[in-house]
Amino acid sequence: MSVHLPPLPPTPGDGYQPAGRSIAATIAEEHQQLLALSHRLVEPGPDPAHGREILVAALSRHLSAEEQYLLPAVRQALDDADEPVAEVLAGDAALLMALRGLTDDRLAMVAQLLEAHVVAVDALVQRLCAAATEEELVRLGNRLEIAEEAAPTRPHPGIPHTPPWNRIVEPAVALVDKLRDAVTGRHTQLSELEELPPR
Repeated sequence: MSVHLPPLPPTPGDGYQPAGRSIAATIAEEHQQLLALSHRLVEPGPDPAHGREILVAALSRHLSAEEQYLLPAVRQALDDADEPVAEVLAGDAALLMALRGLTDDRLAMVAQLLEAHVVAVDALVQRLCAAATEEELVRLGNRLEIAEEAAPTRPHPGIPHTPPWNRIVEPAVALVDKLRDAVTGRHTQLSELEELPPR
């Protein structure tokens, strides 16, 4: 096994495949959605309702989950991953700083930082896919999705962003974020974007 994950319980028969999507499929879909939203917010024309607050929340959750599961898996599976992972973490920190108090004049910078993030992470995901089994990729995908549900919905660049501390601190911070979201009625899910008429 190339990626260290807790062992699965014994199952009858050979060829067991866990249910779920691979981490590569989940990240690719999220990257596409986040890029589309960031480009839509930068372009002239009607913005999606609540688009900016949804971008902040969805991107905060996405970065948190990647830092909890994708980047440690890449470090474990690839011998020469320390430098590219450090570069992704530095880019993520810059992106989280740019998301704090996001205003229209910083949207273009956020879109640019997001594009750089996608390029860097996609390259690591491709290398992880070559090193890990399909079962490992699906199990990592399941963990990524669970981590996103428990992740902060606001940028917190000052908290730890590497295991094990991020797996302890971020869910606690997320609880406070989600309480604030509930009290203020803040929109945080990509599914909450209102449909726009075609241009």
